[in-house]
Amino acid sequence: MPAGPNSEGTPTSRRTRVHVVSDVHGNTEALARAGDGADALICLGDLVLFLDYADHSRGIFPDLFGVENADRIVALRTARRFEEAREFGRGLWAGKDRNAAIVSAVRKQYAELFDAFPTPTYATYGNVDIPDLWPEYARPGTTVLDGERVEIGGRVIGFVGGGLKTPMNTPYEISDEEYAAKIDAIGPVDVLCTHIPPDVPELTYDTVARRFERGSRALLDAIRRNRPRYALFGHVHQPLVRRMRIGVTECVNVGHFASTGRPWVLEW
Repeated sequence: MPAGPNSEGTPTSRRTRVHVVSDVHGNTEALARAGDGADALICLGDLVLFLDYADHSRGIFPDLFGVENADRIVALRTARRFEEAREFGRGLWAGKDRNAAIVSAVRKQYAELFDAFPTPTYATYGNVDIPDLWPEYARPGTTVLDGERVEIGGRVIGFVGGGLKTPMNTPYEISDEEYAAKIDAIGPVDVLCTHIPPDVPELTYDTVARRFERGSRALLDAIRRNRPRYALFGHVHQPLVRRMRIGVTECVNVGHFASTGRPWVLEW
């Protein structure tokens, strides 16, 4: 970002302020304000709200099947009874066009959410997002990156979206090998932005869902190898630890946006 002149006509440095959000999960109203006062907004995915584990009345699932069924499937998943949860879900979907119903609901959410993005926004996918739909809704001023880098205010920022394979089988889960290849493609950066955390127990355990989410070993290795200033991520909504250092890298979970409506601020 270029320096501006001071009152004497000589260049002066200008600070850059970036707001970072993740796990928006349908909070369109707060998203529309998330870039206020910032030079850019970074979004690390999970725009879609399929099922709110804190409020089972919100999301695509209860809209289709009601709150009681949402209560039941959350209870099964929280107890790690994944096969029972899948069987219960299969029964609910029997006779329905699952893909058409979900895509229709996601399209409605994306139309509102992408319209709320400020300019400029730099975004990557979460594991519950549907990447194939994003080109239809990303407006000029919104740059979508996955396994790619961008420079903002003189710092290089890398982005890797999506999650790793899990029993939850959410829309954008990829293999460990594919994920590692995207991490390698970015190379050394000042800020490493991903949807999922590095594979560290304190950063991957969700204290409300009472389970470990999948973190990336390849991401952890890249942090140790390339030593970015920051590693920013979301995915785990209520982690044991929101912030910790790995060597010189400050690792920060910014995945609280749906509940707080507040972006994390990065300034230099």
